[in-house]
Order: sequence, then structure tokens, then C-alpha cells
Amino acid sequence: MPEKEFNLLHEPWIMVMGKGGETQEISMLELFRKASEYRSLAGELPTQDVAILRLLLAVLHAVFGRYDISSTFAPPMSPEAALERWKALWDKGNFPMEIIEKYLLHFEDRFYLFHPEHPFYQVADIGKATSFTAAKLNGEMSESNNKICLFPQRSGSKKITLQYSEAARWLIYINAFDDVAAKTGTGVGWLGKLDLITALGENIFETLILNLVLLKDGGNELWGEEAPVWENEIVKSEERTEKTIPDNPSALLTFQSRRLCLKRQGNKVVGYDLLGGNFFPEENAFLEQMTLWRNAAKKKTAPPKFIPRRHDPSRQLWRDFSVLMGHSESNRTPGIISWLSRLKGEQMIPCTHFHFMTAAVKYGDKNSSVNDVFSDSITFSGEILTALGESWVNRIIGEIETTDRLVDQVGQLDQNLVKASGNADTNGQRNTAKEQAYYRINQPFRRWLASIDPQKDDDKKDELCSQWWEQAKGIIQDLGKEMVNQSGPQAFAGRVEKDERTGREYRYTAPEAYNRFLYRTTNRETLSRLYKKED
Repeated sequence: MPEKEFNLLHEPWIMVMGKGGETQEISMLELFRKASEYRSLAGELPTQDVAILRLLLAVLHAVFGRYDISSTFAPPMSPEAALERWKALWDKGNFPMEIIEKYLLHFEDRFYLFHPEHPFYQVADIGKATSFTAAKLNGEMSESNNKICLFPQRSGSKKITLQYSEAARWLIYINAFDDVAAKTGTGVGWLGKLDLITALGENIFETLILNLVLLKDGGNELWGEEAPVWENEIVKSEERTEKTIPDNPSALLTFQSRRLCLKRQGNKVVGYDLLGGNFFPEENAFLEQMTLWRNAAKKKTAPPKFIPRRHDPSRQLWRDFSVLMGHSESNRTPGIISWLSRLKGEQMIPCTHFHFMTAAVKYGDKNSSVNDVFSDSITFSGEILTALGESWVNRIIGEIETTDRLVDQVGQLDQNLVKASGNADTNGQRNTAKEQAYYRINQPFRRWLASIDPQKDDDKKDELCSQWWEQAKGIIQDLGKEMVNQSGPQAFAGRVEKDERTGREYRYTAPEAYNRFLYRTTNRETLSRLYKKED
């Protein structure tokens, strides 16, 4: 078996989707050559796609952080120069392959999946490590030595081996999202700590360029000198190494959270060895441009301590619109959104709408396994991110707050119906009812949000918000009516419940609960007064 094998620049391994919906594997160089011809990355998981997207972005930062599109060495020395370079790339519509190919071929030897000294994203001489099978490397199964997947995607030989192309994708994924089953002591992989957010274009070229943030947080701060992992002369092998956060994107985008070494047998990958890798404190790690943030300071008077925010998979992304926009002292706008806001504000990008996707993993007890992988998306007018859209942002946040209150009334109605029927599980039923309400509200709200055009609708805020109120109220009240009709004869007859704390008795019946629900959801003013009283 050759010592050097499977070069990622030339061998097909990246899964992409064509414009007709078909999928195929292509090489890294092929992807850059034909990026505008493919709709999107199309790997096994959305989190895997994000991990590979970041690898591709690291290449672009390493190249265009140094060279212009005519292949002249000219690192941007001012914010204006960085913006001009980005605009030149966007306007070109495809990548200048001469400089990209020249750069990648210069480091061609570093892109072998198997190499005696520096296999890609691995450590050749890893030393004492924890060994896992290919079933653990495969993120669709994530089967460890102590945790067997109950409903595996594969069986037989396909379960215990991986093709080189598959192993390459999962190698990048496991470095980014690995759990702590091996007791690595460094926490989960860096991307596993994030609620990742990326911008989506009409094709892979647009997606890459939109996420190519050439100025930190869309401000005026230039990045440090680019240093992707494959440019390092020495491959680090020390376990659990604390680092300072990099000062350049390509180093962060290729950050090695794990020390890995693939095992092969008969032209297949059969497992891997693993150790804990590099880590850095996550507090105020603002070089990261692709995450939502939350303020973890325990006291309001304390200095802000922002850490990456983990998304609740039960919440639709639009419900966290205020978090995306950073409209709260407890939140901070993601760098990618600030970057696109600047591009749109300076009229450097013609996109009428921005499409954002989040992707994240949910870990099990003590982060020892991956329980779930999820993603969501949101679409809204590009003008929302400009000065023209600022007033609209506040109105949208207000409509979401009102919508949350309407949904809360569904939960309250269901709780009262449960009490009227004599069921003891009031909280469980209430949460189920609210989930159903959000499910019905979900698509209508997305359509309403995407329909807003701050340029055309600046003087129509009251009208459009009233339209949403009427639509949302109708959906909620229809659901409430269904719930009452399904509550059963016992709920209509009702029952008396005694409050053990106060000794007072309360009578619960379906008609009374429904009338109260209708009154509270009749108009905004009544609903608002109700919550002001509760505050």
C-alpha cells in the first residue's frame, strides 16, 4: 500500500448538489473551478457541510488575504482595499483559478489523506491514544465502543469500513464536532460549542463569497497574517494544548480541536486513533464570525462576558430574530451579519434577500455523545440590515413578542382544559399545545417576514403589522376552537380544584376556558395589558 495516497486536491470527495438536484463527489480543485455551476454542498449532514465550507473558506482567506484577483501579491492594507477585493471577486462571478491553483499545488503534498509525515488534518505519529472504529467516525452513526447505534444507517462491512472519500468528509467533521467520549479534557470540538450561522447564495460560489468576511465584524479591523494549518512546518502532537485564539480567519477555520490518525486496511478506512487537541477560552472569542452569542455575565453591572450561544432545537430560528440582530444587551450580532450589513449598506451587493442557515449538534449527558443534529433557516430583505431597515427590525421584534404571547394563550387554554377534564399532566399538555401553535404559525410568519421590503413598505408598517396580527390571531383562535372541541364531555361538565396553598376553590370548564381565551386574544391591547399586569 503506497505511503502517500488520496490527494484531496485531485480525488473526488466533496459532495455537491447540481442545479437539477443531482448529487456527486468532486475534488477540491474541481469545486473551485466550477463553484458557480453547483447549487450547494450536499454531504451526509448539514453540520458536515458547514465544516467543509469552513475548510474551503480557509483556502480563500489564505489566497485573497495575500493576492488580488490578477495574482499580484498585495495584502489588503486598508478597509477600503479589503472591500474592493471582495467586490472584485463578487463581480467576477467565478474564482480566478490561476492563483488558487498555484497556491494549492504549492502545498499539494499537505493534502494527502495518507502521508508518512503530515497526513491531512492528522498526526502521523499520534502516540498513546484512544482507538475507535469507523462506526464512530461516521457522524450518521456515531457508534463508540460503549454506545451502539440502535437504528444504524449501515450494516455488515459498510458499517465497519469507509471509503476514502467518506472518511475525508467525516475526518473534517469529527475534528469540528467531536464529543468527549474519549475523555479528551478539551471539551467538544470548537464547532460543537457554537450555534453556527452561515449565509446561503444561489450557488456554491455565492455562498463562499458571502461568507468570506474580509473585515472583522464588518468594521474596519484587518485580519492578521493568514496561517492555515497546512502551512505549518511542524505538526503538533501534544495532547490538550491551550492556545490563544488566532488573529486570522484561516487559522481559526482550520483549528485542530483533535489529534487524529486514520487507520486503513484493504483500501478502506477501518478506524482511527484520537487525542484531545488544541483549545482556547470561548469567552469573548470574537474572531469567530459564524455564531450567535449570549452574555454569560452573572450580574447586570458586571462587564459583558459573551460566549457562543447554543441553539435550542425546539425553537424556530425566526423566534430568535432579536438575537440575530443583536438588539439586546445580552446578545451580540454575529460577525457574518454585521459583514453583510456593511456590504448592503455600501451598496456593494445586489442581493434583494439574504438567506441564513443555522446548524448545530445537541450532545447527550456530559457531552459524551451526539444526540441530534439539526438546522434551520431564515430569509428576509437585505434592506433589513441597512439603516433604512432599523425601524423595521424593532417592529418585527415586537410582532414576534406578540406572537409569543398569542402562543402562550394557547398553552394556558390547554392547561385549563386539562384541569377541567381532571388530567394531572398540565405542564406536559401545555407545552405540547404551544409546539403545535408554533408549528402552524411557522410558515405563515416566514412568508410574512420575507415579504417585507423596507424600501417600498417604509410607510406601511402599521398596515403590514396589522395584517400579520389578524393572520396570527386567526391561526391561534382556530387551534383553540379545535382544542375545545376535542376536550371531551368531562371538560365541558367541568370540575372544582382546590388551591392547596391558599385554600381557595376554582371551577374549570371548557366553555369558561374558551371564553377567557377568546377575550384575551381579541385584540393587541387586551393581550398587552394582560402581560403588563403579570410583569
